[in-house]
Amino acid sequence: MSALFEARGISKSYISGKDELTVLNTIDLSINAGEMAAIVGASGSGKTTLLQILGTLASPTGGDLFFKGERLTEKNDGELAQFRNKSLGFIFQFHHLLPEFSALENVMMPALIAGKKKKDVIEPATELLKSVELDHRLDHRVAELSGGEQQRTALARALIMKPALLLADEPTGNLDSRAGNLVFNLLEQLCRERSLSVIMVTHNMELARRMDIIFRLNEQRIIRE
Repeated sequence: MSALFEARGISKSYISGKDELTVLNTIDLSINAGEMAAIVGASGSGKTTLLQILGTLASPTGGDLFFKGERLTEKNDGELAQFRNKSLGFIFQFHHLLPEFSALENVMMPALIAGKKKKDVIEPATELLKSVELDHRLDHRVAELSGGEQQRTALARALIMKPALLLADEPTGNLDSRAGNLVFNLLEQLCRERSLSVIMVTHNMELARRMDIIFRLNEQRIIRE
């Protein structure tokens, strides 16, 4: 089986004065359609930097990314923006919802940015909010939602364009255990139902062990546990 997404030899260094700081050194990882992978490691080990590179939000110093066999590292900024909008979903520790809009409007936003008509997006956005148990909160603004509800809204928003790969950076990190488990359970359920691939940075080893693959970052390198 060909990997859905693959990183080959990813490295990242920063120049500070005369010194060069290497954060990532020849990282290799791959994930198949429908798999869930956790990236774990100590604070400061480069997990978020790696996730940003995997999501084409940051450029590596060296190495290549491939999606369905297509090389991403040779695309220009416009092509990468289009790729992210159509093929990737993102969930961050801080939900980054737009406070002036309702939950429904926030979920619709990526599709509207992609040029879809509002009348064509309302129903799928509503269904997504229903799938994360928020159909009773459609018209509530961000400030009226609890932390767990905000993160579930962010999850629905990440799925509105039907991405093949979801990248999540500590999506349960700011939630209490009950809300965090609910968000993860919904993420896992949606992943299995939609054959959605997930790469998630987490400090929570209990959640990591529920995933198909664990990648551990240590001293700039990665191992598959």
